[in-house]
Amino acid sequence: MIKSLTSLSDLNMRSGSDILLEVLESEGVEYIFGNPGTTELPLIDALLRHENIHYILALQESTVVAIADGYAKASGKTGFINLHTASGLGHGMGNLINSRIMKTPLVVTVGQQDTRHYVRDPLLYDDIVSIGSPVMKWAQEVTSADQLPVLVRRAFHAASYPPGGPVLLSLPMNVMEELSDAGIQTASKVNYHTVAGSLDELAEALSEVTPGRIMIVAGDEVHSSGSTQEIVQLAEALSAHVYGSSWPLNLPFPTQHALWRGNMPTTASEIASIINAYDAVFIIGGRSLITILYSEGEAIPETCAVYQLSADMHELGRTYATRLSVMGDIKLSLHELLPKLKQRLIASTLAHQRLLVAARDEREKEWQQQEERLAAERLRPAISPMVAAWEVIRSIPAGTTIVDEAIATARHVRRFISDQQHQRYYFMRGGGLGWGMPASVGHSLGRGREPVVCLIGDGASLYSPQALWTAAHENLPVTFIVMNNREYNILKNFMKSQADYSSTRLGRFIGMDLVNPHIDFQSLATAMGVHCCRVTEAADIAEAVTRGLQSGKTNLIEIAISAD
Repeated sequence: MIKSLTSLSDLNMRSGSDILLEVLESEGVEYIFGNPGTTELPLIDALLRHENIHYILALQESTVVAIADGYAKASGKTGFINLHTASGLGHGMGNLINSRIMKTPLVVTVGQQDTRHYVRDPLLYDDIVSIGSPVMKWAQEVTSADQLPVLVRRAFHAASYPPGGPVLLSLPMNVMEELSDAGIQTASKVNYHTVAGSLDELAEALSEVTPGRIMIVAGDEVHSSGSTQEIVQLAEALSAHVYGSSWPLNLPFPTQHALWRGNMPTTASEIASIINAYDAVFIIGGRSLITILYSEGEAIPETCAVYQLSADMHELGRTYATRLSVMGDIKLSLHELLPKLKQRLIASTLAHQRLLVAARDEREKEWQQQEERLAAERLRPAISPMVAAWEVIRSIPAGTTIVDEAIATARHVRRFISDQQHQRYYFMRGGGLGWGMPASVGHSLGRGREPVVCLIGDGASLYSPQALWTAAHENLPVTFIVMNNREYNILKNFMKSQADYSSTRLGRFIGMDLVNPHIDFQSLATAMGVHCCRVTEAADIAEAVTRGLQSGKTNLIEIAISAD
């Protein structure tokens, strides 16, 4: 029941919307990411009384979610989202699935119809909690303004503890208008970081592996825990080759280091072909061996001993039997593990040093072969994906965030990226297209409106072009680079790898060409208020990228690339 000011005459009475915003202020929220509708009007009106919280308007809910996702990753904070009814939640669901997979902490609020006419099935009403629950860590509807302080605090807690992820609160319109004198309490300080147990046993097991016969798979938790240097020390102590996740969010290791071997492949048979060369694998971080196309056999042979460290208990021993899995914060646990391990490796120090020298020689040969291939690619009449990646990456200053959803060039980008650039690299880990462009907007906001480069495929860009408008509206220095091959190149390549497809034999691929008409990215960008240019010569790429970054404005560069 709505309380009346005249009967209570209490100066502490505020609307549910004001109480919500007070809680957000105390949680350090600076942005609400949303696209408003009728059910959100009480909150929009209350923002006039809370001007230190800025509303970031996106033009479609999927874009809203990905902007908040990028913001959360860049800032290290929990992103706060406000969507419009069950339909808006449905629009945002694809990128919410991405956020769940990427373990991004998000508090997702959804405006709901007034509870007093639920029984009449009003327009836009549906069971928001039931719709969102399969994707969310936790979901609940607020039924009175008095509940807001407790439930909003609970939402921030649930979104943040490992593994992070999206949580949902349904906010009925009448609850947002209801008057209450509820106190907002204070934000709790919770330390989720723990040191893993059984580290002596783990150190003993790792030290007993023959030098050169152990590999490390470094997952996304390495980046999120800030433990790259600990992984470097671990790899050098063991003289272990380091591989990244097969479908990564980040690059967890210096890309020019002698022990870095790139990212794992995406089929079980290809993964097994690498792991077969080792007696043991130490997997750091959860769910790093991600497969896409099915292939026969297991990714990890039974002869290979598996050890695992993750902060997410759900990932330990989930898919492959492990000799020992330990749960704990990656950085803190490695800090404790390293001295225990190094003490046990003293007797084999010389053998490990020789392996490090051999690894450097091997990498030098790889770099030479790469330079030779790049020189050959430059002779092609059209801009190849490899050349486009090289020209773009060499033009981006160290310290600039790179958000990558350009699948045609991604593997080349990851080869060329420098040690100084790798810690600001983000890829579309969730696999659902439409994340990259809005995530770039969020990254800029999360880094205090710093410059961001977004690498995006022509197909992927069309899932969320509305992000261009938000970037321009907020005057953000985001350079969107569209790698345009006028086709769904990855799908064609998948089919070409399977000889039994008729499409491969006939050279006809239905639904995979973006032609007749061609997408006019220059007109699209202009319509969104964004400066743009088109590049058709490799020699012009570096200048265009440099000019775009130096402008300090939202801009779009279209690069015409060939099929790979």
